[in-house]
Amino acid sequence: MIRRIIQIDAEKCNGCGACAAACHEGAIAMVDGKARLMRDDYCDGLGDCLPHCPTNAITFVEREAAPYDEAAVKANMKTKGLEYKGRCPGSQARTLSHSCPGQAAKSLQASTAVSSTPASNQSQLRQWPVQIKLAPVKADYFDGAHLLIAADCTAYAYARFHEDFICNKITLIGCPKLDSVDYSEKLTEIIRQNDIKDVVIVRMEVPCCGGLEMAAKKALQQSGKFIPWQVKTLTIDGRIKED
Repeated sequence: MIRRIIQIDAEKCNGCGACAAACHEGAIAMVDGKARLMRDDYCDGLGDCLPHCPTNAITFVEREAAPYDEAAVKANMKTKGLEYKGRCPGSQARTLSHSCPGQAAKSLQASTAVSSTPASNQSQLRQWPVQIKLAPVKADYFDGAHLLIAADCTAYAYARFHEDFICNKITLIGCPKLDSVDYSEKLTEIIRQNDIKDVVIVRMEVPCCGGLEMAAKKALQQSGKFIPWQVKTLTIDGRIKED
């Protein structure tokens, strides 16, 4: 079957072993000082290892590969005397990404009408689209913008997300696990080609979410601009994690 699976660039691998330690399924092992994918059917294609690689040696590819075999993974872990802990929290369920028909860039105006509805129920979204994959590189709403780069799950985990994060910002969201793209390339061009005032990165505490933070930081560096930025990490029970 054709499916998404990791690929390790041996030239970029520095042999640190962080990816092997991060792989919950034991699909990666160190061979002759380099990380290697040992069996296709041990890799679930979710990429827990990606954010742990300091040299960006691991990427996603779509190729012919045996389907993920959780039973085989459990059996392999048992023979090694290891406990199978399951997949990374936050990646138990997967969906396939599809192209969205609503890709036309547009600005949105937050409602200012007097209403009996509590203010907390008013959307603070200021533009469309919001997915990083669908967003244009250049748009009027980016000029002078305070940019929010957020993981998909954050708005569901944190109850006051619109008020505390989206308000007065241009919002871009993505999930490094489900989108097999390098966000840093588009984010670099967005920051480079527009007058972005500052950047707030909001991610979940789960390891797989580190890929979004890494991509945003890489984009800031590659843009050649000195822009204030900060990272906010949310817990899965909806709190802002202390720095």
